[in-house]
Amino acid sequence: MIQKTILRFIIPVWIVFALSACTSMAVPEANSLTSADATVGERSDGVRVVANLPPPPSSASGEQPLAPNDILKVDVFQVDELDRTVQISANGEISLPLIGKVQAAGKSASELEQSIAASYSRSYLQNPQVNVFVTESSAQKVTVDGEVKKPGLFNSTLQSSLTGMVAQAGGLTDIADSNRVYVFRNIGPERVVANYSLKDIRKGERNDPRLYGGDVVVIFPSGGRVAMRNLKEALGLATSGVTGIARGGALIP
Repeated sequence: MIQKTILRFIIPVWIVFALSACTSMAVPEANSLTSADATVGERSDGVRVVANLPPPPSSASGEQPLAPNDILKVDVFQVDELDRTVQISANGEISLPLIGKVQAAGKSASELEQSIAASYSRSYLQNPQVNVFVTESSAQKVTVDGEVKKPGLFNSTLQSSLTGMVAQAGGLTDIADSNRVYVFRNIGPERVVANYSLKDIRKGERNDPRLYGGDVVVIFPSGGRVAMRNLKEALGLATSGVTGIARGGALIP
């Protein structure tokens, strides 16, 4: 009888604690990524929200677009002092002698060659011949993060889709919100993001988008499921705590 009385007192306290804890936890998680739950057309920290992601500009030619962290060898024919091995920065640029920063991410290697040649021809060289070789590429990788069982980098192919990539990452966790799946992509110098619902895709109500190298997929948690998990954990601790108190107080033989 005494044990039940103690349990009735402690469990409501743990419920309040659990719900307040999950509320404080859910807010930073939901706000940890700018543009999450933002409206179409809104721009936040340089990221524009779109209804559907457009393909990278170079995808029409069949060439894989360049991406941040790719390492390139730039060769200017018969001008050895201009040759460089460079890495694409996080904001998608490379830096070259005389012409400075050049946007590289989102372009194909051939498009970048044309862009570099045009920059040199404006002030420094006549009809320069520029070759760009990709020596190390991250462009074949898609990042899957958030509420999946095996987050990480995954190889992309011409057949890569959002649902297929989530499956490669082990599927969703038990607290994932399948309606809050965000895909980020570089379109030239711009970064865009779109929200996709895996439920709608599986029901055939929305197309399963193709993914390209350099894309980043983030799956957010469901606030309700986080709250329920915290509540279950709190109730478990409360029950075990009461049992321990009762045993320690010699209320249970």
